[in-house]
Amino acid sequence: MAIKPTEDRVVVKPAERETQTASGLYLPETSKERPMTGKVIAVGPGKRLDNGTTVKPSVKKGDTVVFGKYAGAEVEIKGEEHLIMRETELLGILQG
Repeated sequence: MAIKPTEDRVVVKPAERETQTASGLYLPETSKERPMTGKVIAVGPGKRLDNGTTVKPSVKKGDTVVFGKYAGAEVEIKGEEHLIMRETELLGILQG
C-alpha cells in the first residue's frame, strides 16, 4: 500500500527510538521518548491559495526533518509507524 498526501501534507518516517543512553545504560520501553526527527517519505503537491495557485513545498522526498514532539497524526503503513503532518508543523530540515 502506498500513500499520496494531499495539499501541503508530508509523510515522515520517524527516526528509531534510542535504546541506550550516552553512558551505555539501556532504556526500558516505557521511558523512551518519541523521536523528533525523521525522513520524508512522501510530499503532497503543495498548499492551494485562495486565488487558485499552488505553493510548491519546501521539503522533498528523502529530506531529514525536525518536528515538534506532538506534531502529526500517527499512521501505520506496511507495518511501520509513520506521521502525517502539515508542512507548517515541520521546524526545519537537517543538512550535512
